[in-house]
Amino acid sequence: MTPDIWMILAFAGFLIAGVPVAFSLALAGSVGIVAGLSPDMLATLGTNTYNSIAKYPLIAIPLFILTGLIFERSGVALRLVRFAQALIGPRHGGLALVAVLVCMIMGGMSGSGPADAAAVAMVMLPSMTKAGYPKPFSATLIAASASTAILIPPSVALILYSIVVPGVDLRALFAAGLFPGILAGLALLVPAMIVAKRYGWEGTPAVGAETLTVRTTFRQALPALFAPVLILGGLRSGLFTPTEAAVVAVAYGTIVGLFLTKELSLRDLWELLGEAAIISGVVMLIIALAGIFAWAGTMLGTFRHLAEWIIGLTDNGVLLLVLVMLAVLVAGMLLDAISIYLIMMPVLIPVMQHFEWNPVWFGILLAMNIAIGQFTPPVAVNLMVTTEVAKIRLEETLGWALLFVVAMGCALALVAIFPNIALWLPSVLGYNI
Repeated sequence: MTPDIWMILAFAGFLIAGVPVAFSLALAGSVGIVAGLSPDMLATLGTNTYNSIAKYPLIAIPLFILTGLIFERSGVALRLVRFAQALIGPRHGGLALVAVLVCMIMGGMSGSGPADAAAVAMVMLPSMTKAGYPKPFSATLIAASASTAILIPPSVALILYSIVVPGVDLRALFAAGLFPGILAGLALLVPAMIVAKRYGWEGTPAVGAETLTVRTTFRQALPALFAPVLILGGLRSGLFTPTEAAVVAVAYGTIVGLFLTKELSLRDLWELLGEAAIISGVVMLIIALAGIFAWAGTMLGTFRHLAEWIIGLTDNGVLLLVLVMLAVLVAGMLLDAISIYLIMMPVLIPVMQHFEWNPVWFGILLAMNIAIGQFTPPVAVNLMVTTEVAKIRLEETLGWALLFVVAMGCALALVAIFPNIALWLPSVLGYNI
């Protein structure tokens, strides 16, 4: 067998054996180096891991993770829920609509699906259960809605995509993700409202929210609603870069928690710094060790050979795009977004260039696929979070998950067929697409 095959088989073997993705990538890369290059080349491991994370834009990832944690602890989700409930009022599917809207707004603050799923589930699940919504339905809807965080800016996954794919403007990616993210949320809302009306599930105000008016709840939610405006407005005006936007988001979230909602203490902030460091450490470890796999695959020509094989499958770009999307969807069911980008993009970049797919549009399609994977078993990171909050088993959500997979799949198909859904806004804003 060739060194390419040895490396790929080693990676698959380590994953099957239960080795974490980060270490599977590093060990498989080491196998490829020994088999195809020279054991002496293992001396490059340290350099490769360092070069993988020594990139300025990566600073935004831990900062946006911290932003999400701060807003979650600051009581922002509860205020958004109360405002949405006061605005919509009790009606069939009212709480389902509230859940989707709040998840989408929260996604515009943290860029992390699991963080949004946890924050919204803790606030919404008790109210939805009281109103007659089955827990499996509620948990799945919140998990699916929280997956839109990977599309609605700022998105941690899109930050990484802009680093992995040379020449892609992160501001263009952020702008391109907005309308597909809204479309995905609407696609989830349609079946949710239909099902709620069919079974007669009524939306009722949360405890203590009956006397709150739209004006009162809007005033309370205003700091949260202003966060996406601040981030996106600053990026559009050129006041700060995407990396600097992450710093601004952290500072703004801290001010909101300490002085406006007053639900965040300095002790809480210290704990959140530690929690964000742990989560960021896991992310950065994956990125660092993936550098070994990427370097070995590049030196051995593994990625080039795989890309040539994929291109050779068919001359029909549409058919190949469908095959790629299906492959990414399956990967999204098993792996996290960061691992998918690091593993698959070295192979997909030559394919994308061969068929002249727009890299911004292609990145949004990948993100939508990965979003679907975040609430599709067996892994389904968002669903794991919400089922844990709901105290139910993951298997109970399978039927609802399939319903929402079909719904978001329709949104994905629309973006694939009509690229301007993603590309119109960045082109109007004058970004390089």
